[in-house]
Amino acid sequence: MADVNTKLSPDTPLEYQSSIGRLNIFGFWIFLGAEMALFATIFATFFTLDGHTGGGPLPAELFDLKNTMIMTMLLLTSSFTCGLAIHEMRRNNVKSMLIWIVITLLFGLGFLYMEINEFIHLVHEGATLGTNAFWSSFYLLTGTHGLHVTIGIFWILLIVFQVTKRGLTPDTAKKVFISSLYWHFLDFVWIFVFTGVYLLGLVG
Repeated sequence: MADVNTKLSPDTPLEYQSSIGRLNIFGFWIFLGAEMALFATIFATFFTLDGHTGGGPLPAELFDLKNTMIMTMLLLTSSFTCGLAIHEMRRNNVKSMLIWIVITLLFGLGFLYMEINEFIHLVHEGATLGTNAFWSSFYLLTGTHGLHVTIGIFWILLIVFQVTKRGLTPDTAKKVFISSLYWHFLDFVWIFVFTGVYLLGLVG
């Protein structure tokens, strides 16, 4: 049986140059579809419970738009730097790729730091997980997203370690590309969190 790789164009990105790489990338798109269903379910729960704030402070009283805007800018900027990392990977510039990945992770850590501080502030003001239905759904949604960001950071760090040890190969390039899809997905979800939770909470 002929090797399917010989039919590929010379311009084919490194991560697509093996059949297993193409299958893995396709499979990850399916996984992201499942993740989208997960977050859609949590969003549906949140909007169902939105307004159930009896016995606790209102979101408009506690949300800090400036803080949330900074968190959003950190995450969206990390998506841009992640894209630059993929661009450098396709230029076979490993050093620049790793630099942009590290910058991406630093933005991600900054986002987590601010989110954790926000949670501490909210709890101090009386908005805990058990205060009412609204705050329970708030922590479920933002906490699930934050957990995904944390997992993404550790995952990408492991991939960086592999690249530094094994170099840029079709296998490691595939992993870098898949992790970038995951990171962009988290940024995409955050846009809906920012709009549906924070902005509507401030005007509600």
